[in-house]
Amino acid sequence: MTTPITLLVIAKEPRPGRVKTRLTPPFTPAEAAALAEAALTDTLLAVAATPATRRVLVLEGAPGPWLPPGFDVVPQCGGGLDERLAAAFAGCDGPALLIGMDTPQVTPALLAEDFTGCDAVFGPAEDGGFWALGLAEPDPRLLRGVPMSTPTTGAVQRDRLVGAGLRVRDLPRLRDVDTAADAEAVAAAVPHSRFAARLTRLTAVAGR
Repeated sequence: MTTPITLLVIAKEPRPGRVKTRLTPPFTPAEAAALAEAALTDTLLAVAATPATRRVLVLEGAPGPWLPPGFDVVPQCGGGLDERLAAAFAGCDGPALLIGMDTPQVTPALLAEDFTGCDAVFGPAEDGGFWALGLAEPDPRLLRGVPMSTPTTGAVQRDRLVGAGLRVRDLPRLRDVDTAADAEAVAAAVPHSRFAARLTRLTAVAGR
């Protein structure tokens, strides 16, 4: 039997100068925002195609035309990323899986988790962080205090889960889109995605 689950996406509104700043240079702030919007769109469509009892966009900023139907939108709380992730889980009643907007290569198959035989699922990222975290029984304390955006973030977070006595199932390692090299690698992995198409257009226009 499939466990009812809430799917969470934590994201920023794709506004120039506010998202994907590590893509500039070589991209302009407007181009970086366009890539962020494409990545977010691919991510949200994958979530929309995944069975779930509820789909939630935990958003910094305002929703735009890139938001497909079927999502509840809740604002991010203040504080560091650990606090914002913790608050996202605190708003869930029952099993939940959270991802970011940085992995447009994500698929419904990767997100179809039912927690059979485990208490948590963990998706490591190549940069040392994590792209997915699922909890059968959401507990914000499992995230608070974990140092974010460091090469050891993922290891610390996974150790926190194990240290709490949770059975952890690992998901495939994915690459976040942070730099231009990341963008090229991810686009090559999913050439038919909106993200890849946007990158191709921007590269062609700029003659890069």
